[in-house]
Amino acid sequence: MSGKSYKDLLVWQKSIDAVVVIYNLIKLLPEDEKYGIALQMRRAAVSIPSNIAEGQQRKSSKEFINFLSIARGSKAELQTQLYICYKLNLLSKQQVEPSMILLSEIGKMLNKLMASLN
Repeated sequence: MSGKSYKDLLVWQKSIDAVVVIYNLIKLLPEDEKYGIALQMRRAAVSIPSNIAEGQQRKSSKEFINFLSIARGSKAELQTQLYICYKLNLLSKQQVEPSMILLSEIGKMLNKLMASLN
């Protein structure tokens, strides 16, 4: 696409930050969730910056938008998983809320980037 790297995209940088935050939150989950929701949360978190990066390296804006859409879906999946953790009393509201705010910001940034590519 453009001469810029995906690493220059603020949304990619924030998504990497979100991965770190989520991995640290997962450490607070009970051991019996190691292969349950924790695994799904890791995959969803990593999917966000991964799809931004892969899409940015594609040849067309249409392809990039498709990958950004996948990243947006992974963001919503992760927000849902965090909410489930809260509802099941696996994590407190205070533990979940900063991640939800960060993911909301990422969602807005993804929307703006997608709009700019149309």
